[in-house]
Amino acid sequence: MSYYASKFFWLAAQPLSLAFFAIVVAILFGWFGRRRLQAAFMLLSAAILFVTLYTSAGTVMLQALEDRFARSTLPVGGPRCIIVLGGSFEAEVIAARGGVEMNQAGDRFVETLRLLQAYPEARVLVSGGDGSFSGRYAGDATVSAAFFAAYGISPVRLIQEETSRTTFENVENTRDLLVQNGLDDCLLVTSAFHMPRAMGLFRKAGLDVVPWPTDYRTSGMASLQLDFTQPSSNAQLTTTALREWIGLTAYYLAGRTETILPE
Repeated sequence: MSYYASKFFWLAAQPLSLAFFAIVVAILFGWFGRRRLQAAFMLLSAAILFVTLYTSAGTVMLQALEDRFARSTLPVGGPRCIIVLGGSFEAEVIAARGGVEMNQAGDRFVETLRLLQAYPEARVLVSGGDGSFSGRYAGDATVSAAFFAAYGISPVRLIQEETSRTTFENVENTRDLLVQNGLDDCLLVTSAFHMPRAMGLFRKAGLDVVPWPTDYRTSGMASLQLDFTQPSSNAQLTTTALREWIGLTAYYLAGRTETILPE
């Protein structure tokens, strides 16, 4: 599936979009007098919205991914290299306002910075290009230079992979850079829920990396229940979880990983 096809597919497949399309279909069935089908699709839309907004289903689905990989033991003397996957900087905001602005995944770079300060011999490879439709913005690898420099990290320690737009491209484009720089057994830093997909791809590519998850979104103690206290947060967690599970399934079916849920 091409990059743009996957983007458009996800626009349609996320929960709130599915609920909207179910309502549209219900209206069309009503227009043609198919009342039972109209009622069925209205109920489907209501069910999607209820599960998405008023249950902990998304939290539980995301938690299952976050629990898949724990942080490994660091090698003696610390890591020689760290790979951090992009997706943390607000490229459009930075382009308009300047500075360095992070989104919810910013902990990927905060944790990487902590590791670089703790282990001054380690190098960092940032993988992430412009993932926008327009292709007009600086990607995470480019922006990271200013971020790390602001905290005293020497630019000679930074390797930038500036072209990837997906996790699959992250891995493909990172492989050559690791070989060119003589680096192996790197820490892999990404969001905990994203780690299974990333590890599956790295393993399939024959690259040994050490998982170092960060950016946890769940407590690890969630159970399936009703939750009327935070519908907007529930919707966001459900959307993130569904996107990641779809990505895991798609990569497995495409032969890019050995199993749907790596461990």
